[in-house]
Amino acid sequence: MSSIEKPSQKSLMVFSGRAYPELADEIAANLGVTVTPTSSYAFANGELYARSEESARGADVFVVQSHTTPINDWLMEQLILVDALKRASAKRITVVSPFYPYARQDKKSRGREPITARLVADMYTAAGADRIISVDLHTAQIQGFFDGPVDHLFATPILTDYIRNKYLDQPITVVSPDSGRVRLSERWADYLGGTPLAFIHKTRDVTQPNQTVANRVVGDVKDRLCILIDDMIDTGGTICKAADALVKAGAKDVVIAATHGILSDPAAQRLAEAPVSEVIFTNTLPIPPEKKLDKMTVLSIAPLIARAIKEIFEDGSVTSLFDGDA
Repeated sequence: MSSIEKPSQKSLMVFSGRAYPELADEIAANLGVTVTPTSSYAFANGELYARSEESARGADVFVVQSHTTPINDWLMEQLILVDALKRASAKRITVVSPFYPYARQDKKSRGREPITARLVADMYTAAGADRIISVDLHTAQIQGFFDGPVDHLFATPILTDYIRNKYLDQPITVVSPDSGRVRLSERWADYLGGTPLAFIHKTRDVTQPNQTVANRVVGDVKDRLCILIDDMIDTGGTICKAADALVKAGAKDVVIAATHGILSDPAAQRLAEAPVSEVIFTNTLPIPPEKKLDKMTVLSIAPLIARAIKEIFEDGSVTSLFDGDA
């Protein structure tokens, strides 16, 4: 016998951290598989342990983790699980981080600051990740921090489909909460058929996190439904001040839409009191029951992530999911 032929059948395995197993279960269900059991726990001093309960040798593995509070624990758990799978001889390891951790620190605004978005990419590489899947990165440049393929998924089609089906009979203006999100608002306007754009001119104190001052509205919002968009809502201060500014400028109604609902306190209270009729998120991060509002809608990101995983596993095209715009 001059050669040995190995089986051509590839195997796909989905693993999950403990931060938000419901999302991983939903992704796996869309793929027609189940999440592979793992043993994960913390030692008395806080050190974490993770091990696959099944062999991952030669498999194409996808490690899902949602980086919610406490974000440092969940990032470390994902890194440890990636390291364990690398040492278990997985063929390819893809990190699935729907909300990329530390994404806001993607450049130096002042001297002696860290660039932690790059640090996280380096840690993924050191742990053994070959590829990253993430949704609506805070800035597109983060893709260049990882020395491997980064599949940057967009939640815009999911959010805009919902808006179109519910609100498109009204005159709509897409509003960016600051000048930095104008490119995102342009994409939204395209998906909604070319609606007008506006943005909030604001100032920010770079020495104080989560502190902004809304100044004035630039654009036509009077007597219009304003779709106020952002990639993430943390404490809610920026977006709620923007909603106040829109109402003062004569907006007929305001709807907030964002991909990532971080919702650190007092975000839920601020959103409840804000002059908006609806707040829309995807489920990239878990939203606990005590922070859910009657006017809050949560759309599932799981089918999109599952389609991306399927394309990667079958050596297909993730870009095709977004008409070549990914």
